[in-house]
Amino acid sequence: MTISDMRRILLTTLFIGVQIVTAQDWAKARLEKSPRRHEQVAVNQVATFIVYPESKDKKPVVLLIHDRAGLTDWFKSLADQVAAMGYVALAPDVSSSAGLTAQLNAVADYGKKLSASNGTLFVAGIGWGGEQSFRFAADRSDVAAALVICGASPDKDAVARVNGTIFGFYAAHDDRVNATVPPAQAAAKAADVVFEAVTYDGVGPEFMQSGDAPDAKPADKLARGYALERMKSVLDMVSLRGY
Repeated sequence: MTISDMRRILLTTLFIGVQIVTAQDWAKARLEKSPRRHEQVAVNQVATFIVYPESKDKKPVVLLIHDRAGLTDWFKSLADQVAAMGYVALAPDVSSSAGLTAQLNAVADYGKKLSASNGTLFVAGIGWGGEQSFRFAADRSDVAAALVICGASPDKDAVARVNGTIFGFYAAHDDRVNATVPPAQAAAKAADVVFEAVTYDGVGPEFMQSGDAPDAKPADKLARGYALERMKSVLDMVSLRGY
C-alpha cells in the first residue's frame, strides 16, 4: 500500500466519521430543544431513556427497541417524537445477549408501573429492534400491539403465540426482511392473529433515520412521514378501540 493510498483511506474514514457525528449532532440538538420531560434511569442495570408526553392524563407506554446501532441520539429523538404523539416512550439500551427477553420484560414492567402510565403496553422497533418487537409480542401476552419497522418476522409457532395486533412497516428495497413477511402473514391468518403490513416504495430499510435528516432524499422523507402518521394512527386506534 502506498502513502497515497493510506492518505486516501484516512481521509475517507475521517469524512465518514464527520458525517456520523453531524447526523448525531442535529438529532441531539433537536432533542435538547424538546419541550417534553426526559429521564435517564437504570432498570435492572439496563440504561433506559424515558420521554413523557405533555399531558396530565395517564397514557399508554411504548417500549422502543433500537437497531444494531444502539441507543443513539437519533433513536432518543425518535422516542421524543413518539412521546409527542401522546405516549410514554421508553427506549432501553439493550444487548443481543441471551438475557434480552429478561431485559425487555424488566423495562416493560417498570414502564407500566410509572405514575404517568395507564397500564397499556405497546412495543415498537426498527431493524434488529423490529425483529425483537415481533418476538416480544409473541412472548408477552399483555402487549396490545407491536409496530415492526423493517424487522424480520419470527417462525409460525411464535406468530401463533401473539395475543395483540402486529403492524408491519417495510421498505421496498429490503429483500431479506420482506421475504419473511408472507409466511408470517399466512401463519397469522391460520392462528387468527391480525397482522397488517404496509410497504413503502422507493426506499431502503434505513428510511426512518435517513428520512429524518436535514438533507433527506425526497423518497425517504415522504416514506418516513407516512410511517409516522400510521404509527400514531394505529397507536390511537388500539388505545381507543382495543384493536
